Amino acid sequence: MTPAESILWENLRNRQLDNWKFLRQYKVIYEYSGGCYRFFIVDFYCDEERLVVEVDGAIHELQKEYDEWRTSILNELNIRVLRIRNEETEDIGKVMEKIRGMFLASLGNNSPPAPLFGRREGSDLG
Repeated sequence: MTPAESILWENLRNRQLDNWKFLRQYKVIYEYSGGCYRFFIVDFYCDEERLVVEVDGAIHELQKEYDEWRTSILNELNIRVLRIRNEETEDIGKVMEKIRGMFLASLGNNSPPAPLFGRREGSDLG
């Protein structure tokens, strides 16, 4: 994890944010084709709220199209995405309020879960 991800994880782990459970480095499988699963890793995932929190550093300025593609796939799976810039973690209270705001925005949303699975990024589980 990057330093910014570590700061956020220290504030999300063990249900510290309003008793919501977050998982870190979570594998999202979005396709099965030709005997292979296609997937990518998200920084933090709350299954109860179907929310992904991504912490973006400077490299993300160079890969905006890739990030937009990932966000569109997550949205198709009925998962919301909140992107936090590394610098924002310097005011962790404000970041926690942003996340809390995403939870409040979803009140009343009873969408069925999409398939999500365990750890590591790549093109095949095997």
